[in-house]
Amino acid sequence: MRVAPVGGTAVQDHVALAEIELCGDLIIAASAAEDRLSLESIDEVLKVAEERDASGGARG
Repeated sequence: MRVAPVGGTAVQDHVALAEIELCGDLIIAASAAEDRLSLESIDEVLKVAEERDASGGARG
């Protein structure tokens, strides 16, 4: 069995951290909502439109 060394040699996976943050945002939005989140609400929480604009346009 291998054990990670102690002393600040942690590896950070930035993609995984971003996904965890998005999941947290969805959990917070869902817990604050009175009913199920609509697809539009989910897109708003995940900032889908902002990402689409930043990447150069909508899919089609």
